[in-house]
Amino acid sequence: MGRAATGTYVFCLVAAARRPSLEGAPRGPAGMGRVRLIDVDRRLWLAVAGAPLDRYGADAINRGLSDLDWVSRAAIAHEAVVESFVGAQAVAPMKLFTIFTSDARAVENITRDRVRVDAALKRVANHLEWGVRVALDPAQTPAAKSRRARAAPGARSARGAMEALETTSGAAFLTRKKAQRDAIAELAGRARQVVSELYDRLAAHARVAKRRAPGERPAQGGPLLLDAAFLVARTRSARFEKAATGAARDLERHGYRVTVSGPWPPYSFIEE
Repeated sequence: MGRAATGTYVFCLVAAARRPSLEGAPRGPAGMGRVRLIDVDRRLWLAVAGAPLDRYGADAINRGLSDLDWVSRAAIAHEAVVESFVGAQAVAPMKLFTIFTSDARAVENITRDRVRVDAALKRVANHLEWGVRVALDPAQTPAAKSRRARAAPGARSARGAMEALETTSGAAFLTRKKAQRDAIAELAGRARQVVSELYDRLAAHARVAKRRAPGERPAQGGPLLLDAAFLVARTRSARFEKAATGAARDLERHGYRVTVSGPWPPYSFIEE
């Protein structure tokens, strides 16, 4: 029996002064060959792997798209390969399941679209992507922490029995629920200003910043208020991280959950 047909799966385009090392490179999605480099020109390479078409041909992928676990595993493995080149001068990530019938077809596709490719590489050269997400977290407000402290063992006074009876009464329960609603309403009312100020402060450290629509991805704790990506010069990356994590600590004390992620290849900035 002959070998199954194999396509060329493309992870990313890598620009560098010298040929990138593949030492320790991840294997990519299950069933693919080892990651290898195809020369496009003297300082440009495609990171690819052989993909058996019985598992990664168009029909197989279309069937697999209904299996979210399979798609998630493939996406994680795909991104792991892309991120292994994050130290290169520029990395242009390809979309998940970008596959060609041969190496030559993959190179031909880049050559045919070279003007746009060069513009994208120039735009992201020596830059990294950082992500910042902000969600409401009413459990972390000073009022909520104070309530938990009062309820903690050992925090009650000698009159604890009477106080316990009081706090379990219906009136006290309704009072606590109203206080929680008021705290959430206050956070939500201030959210637009808080998010706008944070975004502007961090955008000042970035070459380009963009917002994604809140609600596109779930958030822990409460409604997602901000999902933003920042394209930051490699030389300013540490400064950006310090500003972002400092802002996160401050806002978390006031009931906002802030998640800072990165640095990543410029996933959000390849397309203008």
